[in-house]
Amino acid sequence: MTPYPDPIEQVMQKFYHTLSEKDKRRYAAIEAKKLGHGGISYIACVLSCSRTTIHEGLAELERLPEASGYEASIRRPGGGRKPYEQRLEQIDEAFLAVIANNLAGDPMDEQIRWTNLSHAEIQARLAQQQQIDVSETVIKQLLVKHKLRRRKGQKNRR
Repeated sequence: MTPYPDPIEQVMQKFYHTLSEKDKRRYAAIEAKKLGHGGISYIACVLSCSRTTIHEGLAELERLPEASGYEASIRRPGGGRKPYEQRLEQIDEAFLAVIANNLAGDPMDEQIRWTNLSHAEIQARLAQQQQIDVSETVIKQLLVKHKLRRRKGQKNRR
């Protein structure tokens, strides 16, 4: 077993003292297990803990179930930014009002509709006419939601 360099030992000690009692046992056990033979005595000396504590930590690690029920998220539900549909309840009506004069479609198929406004133009019109500030990503999502496409005229070569 090769001992850790002094700077590593100091960082380990600082980290060890920030942990809860259960986490201290488990951390010490993992470090001792990594080192192999003689690791328990060495880690007990480095972390200033009892070898019994490390043995308890090793036993806890052995008893851990495969699916421990650990949840990756420690934050309360409901945090973070709300989706635009929740923040701006009238966004659909405002969006359709802004592009109403720039809608076109296939006369043979009512499902095919498009607008000739760019995403930036729709965004600017929403801000100017309806005082709604949204990103171009939201504009793209609204176009998909209302089954619209962005279409522009193409030049013909002669």
